[in-house]
Amino acid sequence: MRYVLMMHTPRGSGEYEHHDWAPEDWQAHLDYFKRLNAALERNGELVGIVALTPPSKAKLVRAATDGTPDTDGPFAESKEFLAGYWLVDVDTPERAYEIAAIASAAPGRGGAPLRMAIEVRQLMSGPASDL
Repeated sequence: MRYVLMMHTPRGSGEYEHHDWAPEDWQAHLDYFKRLNAALERNGELVGIVALTPPSKAKLVRAATDGTPDTDGPFAESKEFLAGYWLVDVDTPERAYEIAAIASAAPGRGGAPLRMAIEVRQLMSGPASDL
């Protein structure tokens, strides 16, 4: 079963808040995710990883009446924003939840676990002709 694990980050200033962390805290945060990603890869569970730029770089796009892109932005205001996501292929939903909990506990300032919200959703599937 394939799942997407979406990391939601508190909006704060609208940018990632790590800019005011001590360099060693930021490095510990990055190293934590490198170890998690390497373990998922070794287990054959990692399908892909995507890190996203902050909302100030995002645009909302709708088709104008003539079909051309009509952009609005930066991204709409919200309490949290999507910082990135993992695509995993695991045997059970419980394993997806376990991976999400590990990601949620990534260290932040001073090494304290961030306890970020990780939304877990199974990817839809159907007959190949419907994709």
